[in-house]
Amino acid sequence: MAKTPTGKNTSGRGQRDLKVNVKTARGRKLSSTRWLQRQLNDPYVARARKEGYRGRAAFKIMELDDKFRFLVPGARVVDLGCAPGGWCQVAVKRVNALGEKQGKAVGRIIGVDLQEIEPIAGCELHQLDFLADDADTLVKNWLGGPADVVMSDMAASSSGHKQTDHLRIIALCEAAAYFAFDVLEEGGTFVAKVLAGGAEGELQKLLKNKFNKVVNVKPPSSRADSSEKFVIATGFRG
Repeated sequence: MAKTPTGKNTSGRGQRDLKVNVKTARGRKLSSTRWLQRQLNDPYVARARKEGYRGRAAFKIMELDDKFRFLVPGARVVDLGCAPGGWCQVAVKRVNALGEKQGKAVGRIIGVDLQEIEPIAGCELHQLDFLADDADTLVKNWLGGPADVVMSDMAASSSGHKQTDHLRIIALCEAAAYFAFDVLEEGGTFVAKVLAGGAEGELQKLLKNKFNKVVNVKPPSSRADSSEKFVIATGFRG
């Protein structure tokens, strides 16, 4: 019996269409109206609000981890560009950062972002540019050693030009990968968002030289009309 991400049954007959329609207001662009309507009708947005997550992106890292199992109790995790903090919230529970799972190792999470982030219990947050020369050293000092996981849901600011945006996010992902090379423990995992568009071949080649396995995944919670996907690189060779 089919269910939506909110857990409601969708297979009953005569079910009403509960889609919310948004009227275009004076001064609001059509693109903004479409975005607002999509948000209001997105079951993952509603679920994130209900479950206390800071955004629908939390479900993307849940689904990726359910498949690849990298956020294990005791893991040391670095979340690059972590604002608003949804991925950190998921990681706190899964790596047992608060020590709530009796008998399990306690993990650590370092979240960094250019902007200040509201505190998250069990997560150490820092306002930091990960591209700074000493960023890798600072992060390893905060962690007390190398990381088991480096993850990134970062996206460059949109220019409105599809190919330019694609190149920007690939460049950002490559920078995150080089950061991961500096801070990961042997056997570690790198997870990052990319956009499909033809320029990701060099990124794949770069990662395959450093990791035992590299795959691309589009999790169920990623919108069907989005070109985003996630690269999962496991078994860092150091």
